[in-house]
Amino acid sequence: MTTWTALTTLKGKDRAEALGEAMERLEPEPTGVGVFEVEDGSGLWEVGGYFVEQPDEASLALLSAAFGAGEFAISELPETDWVAKVRRELAPVVAGRFFVYGSHDADKIPDGSIALLIEAAMAFGTGHHGTTLGCLRAFDRLIDAGLAPKTALDLGCGTAVLAMAAKRAFPDAEVLASDIDAVAVEVAEANLAANDMAGAVACHEAAGLDHPALAAAAPYDLIFANILKGPLIELSPSIAKATAPGGVAILSGILNEQADEVIEVYSRNGFNAENREEIVDWTTLILRRG
Repeated sequence: MTTWTALTTLKGKDRAEALGEAMERLEPEPTGVGVFEVEDGSGLWEVGGYFVEQPDEASLALLSAAFGAGEFAISELPETDWVAKVRRELAPVVAGRFFVYGSHDADKIPDGSIALLIEAAMAFGTGHHGTTLGCLRAFDRLIDAGLAPKTALDLGCGTAVLAMAAKRAFPDAEVLASDIDAVAVEVAEANLAANDMAGAVACHEAAGLDHPALAAAAPYDLIFANILKGPLIELSPSIAKATAPGGVAILSGILNEQADEVIEVYSRNGFNAENREEIVDWTTLILRRG
């Protein structure tokens, strides 16, 4: 089956969401419409739709003019078994002692590794993205340096791969995971079950750290926060308050050019920068609470 995409960009969340809603009323109608912020600090939003019939270029041109968007780029996608493609290209990730893999690579687990199963269909947060890989590498280095947390929090957990890494490395630790997205919490719990860890990590739908369960478990010896610069800065006082003296925060979701600003904000909240690693466009920070 042939699939077409139609993509454009424009400024402003409200206008982007309104354009997305208007696209849903097109004929032929799209099978799906997505609205996403471009994470480069430009303020641009990307709006796109998928179609099983060739979209009407005139209708798209009218929409782009009405909403002040750029010209739609229309592309025909080749027929592809996307899951098979992802499985071929999503090789296992090695981050020190951690080995993140899909079930199709279960025969490749190295002896002595901490193996974490994340299926190809759950590609975001598998460890391939520079932010998650950076967090796993940072955690591995901290363990080598003697870190042994009794309490840990994976804030904005996504697939919960970081929470699972903490629990596998330190089975006696109390590990919590939270995400603002209810679907992400469901995915996290499904991944825990797939790794025979059901119930080992307490997963909560929560925005920030004010959730009663998160507050009750504080202070934390280790906090992962793999989110984005804006929320990291907004949450910096709360993360500082929730981190035990001498505890560590591993922060990512930070574009390389944003790292100095994040370090400066966290230094004002009592953290000292111990390490920074760049992986392609993304920086991961290790910060220690004074």
